[in-house]
Amino acid sequence: MENLDNFRSEVKAWLDDNCPPSMRTGADPKIPHDEVWGGRKAEYKNPESKIWLDRMGEKGWTMPTVPKEYGGGGLSKEEVKILNEEMFLIGAKTPLLSFGIWMLAPVLLEYGTEEQKKEHLPKIIKGEIRWCQGYSEPGSGSDLASLATKAEDKGEHFLVNGQKVWTSYADKADWIFALVRTGPLEPKHDGISFLLIDMETQGVSTKPITLISGKSPFCETFFDDVEVPKENIVGELNAGWTIAKKLLQHERTFISNFGLAAAAGSKKDLVTIAKKHFGEDAGKIGNSFFRTEVADHKIKEHAFGLTLKRAGDEGGKASAVASMFKYYGTEHNKKRHELMISAMGKDGVAWDGDEFDQEDKNLTRSWLRTKGNSLEGGTSEVQLNVISKRVLGLPS
Repeated sequence: MENLDNFRSEVKAWLDDNCPPSMRTGADPKIPHDEVWGGRKAEYKNPESKIWLDRMGEKGWTMPTVPKEYGGGGLSKEEVKILNEEMFLIGAKTPLLSFGIWMLAPVLLEYGTEEQKKEHLPKIIKGEIRWCQGYSEPGSGSDLASLATKAEDKGEHFLVNGQKVWTSYADKADWIFALVRTGPLEPKHDGISFLLIDMETQGVSTKPITLISGKSPFCETFFDDVEVPKENIVGELNAGWTIAKKLLQHERTFISNFGLAAAAGSKKDLVTIAKKHFGEDAGKIGNSFFRTEVADHKIKEHAFGLTLKRAGDEGGKASAVASMFKYYGTEHNKKRHELMISAMGKDGVAWDGDEFDQEDKNLTRSWLRTKGNSLEGGTSEVQLNVISKRVLGLPS
């Protein structure tokens, strides 16, 4: 206990000295806010965003449980809890958003070679390389194992040809972790390999996909005679499906956090919006019916948050249970946005025009974006199938 108390004191002191003012709650709203993804192409509106990333990356605290030999913080579960608590107390912003952290790093730790871990993990942790995910294809979505992108063995390298779709931020990424078919004669689940590809390799190209929200985080990604070194395969040849499933569990755990609301007091907070549009009655939402709806939603949200915390305290290992969290979290997030849009009345359909505030326009787009939550990382229907078979043990 004394060691943990000392660690807490050290963390407080370090955060006080190293977390820049604009990276904390209550920062000057005039300072541009960066969503930091890092990578070779990164641009920073606020220089302190880069400073915060560099300092946290150097400590290894963007992935605090990863061993120090791979660039991580080497912290215990109890120490990570203290770090998170102290960051929360000062409102420290997340230093790095990263598919490398949320998805790739955990499977590299489990399936990667020593050389792959030492090559890629430190760069992920410091935000030097930005990753994207190459899974879905035009004809292979929910039936992912039917993918057709092929990697032919050419001796010293693989020659990759094919197409991926719904590749988030592929146009901004430096590398892609992709599923490719290396065994064309094997059953579809047995002929897939997990391959790491540098996006600057000749023959790789991307094309943005415009969504109904008006934004375009997704891309089509094309591979035309792309040469990839053989040492970039993770795990065994034709055994990529096992890695793919494990990575999806990590992805679903990450997506499930969408179910937790924005911080209280945020302009996008459900209670704040409801009070603004319905007025207040003794500090409560003015409309009694809507107040009941919000209360019910917030109770479920709190219970969901406690469940996620308990799962983390018990080890937090990726498993089929992640499908339960992903299903509930994404449906809960959709419901929260529907309630916010309902509370706003006519402002809930803001899109263009000077009569609407920009925040209202952004919220309408955010509401539309939530529809994708129940598709990405495996549809809600797929999650229910996983839950029934692998969690509840029901017959097929």
